[in-house]
Amino acid sequence: MIAGGGTAGWTVASALARQLGPLLEIVLVESDQIGIVGVGESTIPTAISFNRLLGIDEREFVRATQASFKLGIEFRDWARVGDRYFHSFGQVGRSTWMADFQHMWLQARENGFGGELGDYCFELQAAEAGKFAIGEKIPLNYAYHLDATAYGQFLRRWSEPLGVQRIEGKIAAIRQVPENGFIEALVLESGQVIPGDLFIDCTGFRGLLIEQTLQTGYEDWTHWLSTDSAIAVQTEPTGPAPPYTKAIAHHAGWRWQIPLQHRVGNGLVFASTHLSDDEAHEMLAAQVEGAMLTEPRVIRYRTGRRRKAWNKNCIAFGLSSGFVEPLESTSIHLIMIGVTRLMQLFPFSGVNESLAQRFNDLSQRELEGIRDFVMLHYRLNEREEDFWRRCREMDIPDSLSERIELFRENALAYQAPDELFRLDSWIQVMLGQRLEPRAYHHFAKMMRPEQLRDALGNIRGNIDQAVAKLPEHQAFLSRFSESPA
Repeated sequence: MIAGGGTAGWTVASALARQLGPLLEIVLVESDQIGIVGVGESTIPTAISFNRLLGIDEREFVRATQASFKLGIEFRDWARVGDRYFHSFGQVGRSTWMADFQHMWLQARENGFGGELGDYCFELQAAEAGKFAIGEKIPLNYAYHLDATAYGQFLRRWSEPLGVQRIEGKIAAIRQVPENGFIEALVLESGQVIPGDLFIDCTGFRGLLIEQTLQTGYEDWTHWLSTDSAIAVQTEPTGPAPPYTKAIAHHAGWRWQIPLQHRVGNGLVFASTHLSDDEAHEMLAAQVEGAMLTEPRVIRYRTGRRRKAWNKNCIAFGLSSGFVEPLESTSIHLIMIGVTRLMQLFPFSGVNESLAQRFNDLSQRELEGIRDFVMLHYRLNEREEDFWRRCREMDIPDSLSERIELFRENALAYQAPDELFRLDSWIQVMLGQRLEPRAYHHFAKMMRPEQLRDALGNIRGNIDQAVAKLPEHQAFLSRFSESPA
């Protein structure tokens, strides 16, 4: 039983129907009267794998969601006003078993050559050039910018023929088993009673089942990530769609630009303690490009997580389970990985504590890793506004503090087994945020300077040649999304 539709509800429904459909009776309850947040327009490369898991045709998906392609995120003004760097989805350079590529690059830089670290990343250079293509011989790691509302509708059309039953209606009450508090049924305003064994909460920030009914509790992270508001608006495109998201810092947070085929998604993320709604509205209106297609709307959120994503016979997905602010586009990923995890741990013989505990442990570790990675962008700054000074001076989790020190002292980074973000992501952001290593591995000193120069030159040359062969992103996107004759 899935309570709530939108991106979360239909993502869960589609995955369960595709992979476990013959074993389950899947019912989804949603009301057309209840709006959805619908501004999760940017994804990460795991979305590619998820769509393939479902057997979704990529061209059909791109057409239906008005998607464009994404090679990473451009950050402006984060460490200092005037700074610019990329967090790309690609691998940087070539690492060895002994040491990762950044150590070779740091040795070259000490010798007076080597250029920028991003010179050695195919995805980053393609993004800078506005190039993109898909093909067996084009090893680009990419994701999508998409219309989240259209994505939910697409998954609904895709899921219902697989046996998902949709029931229209607003939930008026939740029935629980008196003996153990498990949920036994949803009661709609119409009086219809819908029983179930396992309940999926996709009711958004309300957490109608997981919180309002089961009172699971919430672990608040706003002392670490103090933005609590966003104002979003859609605008007409003013030029070709770049293959990346833009994240531009301001004195009380940051703003996004996400190019789709038919429009641009814009938003301003801010801390309400440092910027009022009216000021945010005025700032966003002054900075967007293109005519507004919608009225700006304010979204409130509280960064953190449910103390249990799986409580009794209820599992929360999407905003019901918690929220890490949208900086690194992880919201849709967390829904996808959550339902993947559920399929691996599905309680066919009934809910038991060991299954729920395993699910919760995995969910918590991944979410905390994402939290630390997002916090990294705020912690490493040299700006002087009150908001940014607080971010720089606040206490942070030991898990992040130790990671920063490891890179500062040794140029070492890593990806733990249960973490989402790869080593290359950590390196790009730490260097982009002006964290300069004090030392590095010296294996490259065993090469003569000219050998090192030649090795790096070969990597850069191969990337330059590959980028030169790619078409413009907008041209490729237009061809790729054409309707079949």
